[in-house]
Amino acid sequence: MYLAKETRYDAMKYNRCGKSGLLLPAVSLGLWHNFGSNGKFDNMMDLCLTAFDHGITHFDLANNYGPVPGAAEENFGKILKKGLGNYRDELIISTKAGYEMWPGPYGNWGSKKYLVASLDQSLQRMGLDYVDIFYHHRPDPDTPLEETARALDGIVKNGKALYIGISNYNKAQTQTIEAIFRELGTPFIINQKKYSMFVRDIEEDGLKSYAAEHGIGIIAFCPLAQGLLTDRYLNGIPENSRIRTDGRFLKEEAVNAKTLDKVRALNGIAKERGQSLAQMALAWILRDRDVASVLIGASRPSQILDNIGMINKMQFSKEEMERIDSVLEQNGPQ
Repeated sequence: MYLAKETRYDAMKYNRCGKSGLLLPAVSLGLWHNFGSNGKFDNMMDLCLTAFDHGITHFDLANNYGPVPGAAEENFGKILKKGLGNYRDELIISTKAGYEMWPGPYGNWGSKKYLVASLDQSLQRMGLDYVDIFYHHRPDPDTPLEETARALDGIVKNGKALYIGISNYNKAQTQTIEAIFRELGTPFIINQKKYSMFVRDIEEDGLKSYAAEHGIGIIAFCPLAQGLLTDRYLNGIPENSRIRTDGRFLKEEAVNAKTLDKVRALNGIAKERGQSLAQMALAWILRDRDVASVLIGASRPSQILDNIGMINKMQFSKEEMERIDSVLEQNGPQ
């Protein structure tokens, strides 16, 4: 059962994506994990409906999200058919192509052949006529960037996407493709990059400040460092944790003494602020408005509700920032 619109949208904060007309929720839901063929469909439904009922309008996918590749889009398509699709005009749905999706020379990277075919498949799996944002998932070292840019531009002109994004592009790569998009008049609005207290590449190479200065939105994925920036691992590794059940993206060696010391210190600061560590870590990413949205994953609806709670306290005092910086700088980077 859906909440009334005024209740739903009062529960969320919305930020402009770069200089575009598009507003993104401060918290977006990613379907990278827990929406594959090995997941429980009823739980997927609960996750999406809980998110939407509390103002999360943006659902982020990719062609290869699974397992198996394509499964997340197929399951999301079923969720749309079961009722969420009635609210299509209130949803921002994004997908991507750039990683290996099918065998042979045409199922990977950034050629026009691959990008157009992949999006057609994605739309079919989700039962959609268009997506709101279509991303190139990663730079292709061999395909001319102009070919990739022109393919993305053509996708918008053919009505299959409203906006274009890129993902995993550093500052120099962003500058290069941005110049092509500007010449073509492409509605390029966003770069999706990994960013958290523990991974700060977009600060170090200047992408974060460059994007803010040039009207490019940024959405941060892995904002909780695959769960490290929560209290989940403070007392050992739970048997139902991602490390134990999957292990592809977060390794046991990442939960080391140095990291745990930082997590404990950060958790102490969060408690003083009246927040969970996850809430503080998300608010920290959005602290200066250079990042439009944080892209969370969840295995339980309660995690979504906890994460959304961060909008109640998104400001940091100078002293708090100094204390956080001191913790993060302790003993160097992760």
